Amino acid sequence: MQIFFIFFIAIFFSFIGSRWIDFLYKLPDAPLTFPEEIESRARFRKPLLTIILFVCILSLQKFSVPTIFYLTAAIFFLALIIFTDFEQYVIFDKILFPFAIIGVAAMIHLNLPIADRIIAAIFGGGIFFILSILSGGGIGGGDIKLVAVLGLWLGTEKLLNVVLISCIFAGICAGILILTKKKARKDFFAYGPYFAMTTIFILLS
Repeated sequence: MQIFFIFFIAIFFSFIGSRWIDFLYKLPDAPLTFPEEIESRARFRKPLLTIILFVCILSLQKFSVPTIFYLTAAIFFLALIIFTDFEQYVIFDKILFPFAIIGVAAMIHLNLPIADRIIAAIFGGGIFFILSILSGGGIGGGDIKLVAVLGLWLGTEKLLNVVLISCIFAGICAGILILTKKKARKDFFAYGPYFAMTTIFILLS
């Protein structure tokens, strides 16, 4: 019975999340990379989003009720970021902002070390801002803000782990795409999904 309830929750949030993404794509100022391919690039979004949410929420049963609430919210926002960045190479501020607000609420409500998380957000975002300048824009503004928000959720140690694992993971995937000639060295590469996927793994563990 519990599994069916969790599956229903996953379907519900998948529907809400997918509709939200569609709404964001239709905004006049939406910085879409492939505006003519919205439907084709999103054709597997709903079933994959449902599966991700179902598996992740099912894995949260070992935590307390307040923690389950906050982690479910985090996974929901991270999943949306995975899809928008894979589909259109964009991470929307309208997703990051509530993600950050709930992160602050979780920090306070769950009595997590506030100073450590604020430091992680400032230094994480600051370092990626510098890397963006040095790389000539190779790292997008969405990635910078995402890392800063992740600092609020993870703290310094876990954020460092996420960045290291994500960069290795993304580097391997980028290398495979270049070797298979699906991407050139100068092509833009979305790092957000790798940060998001690694964060989900860290949160669940």
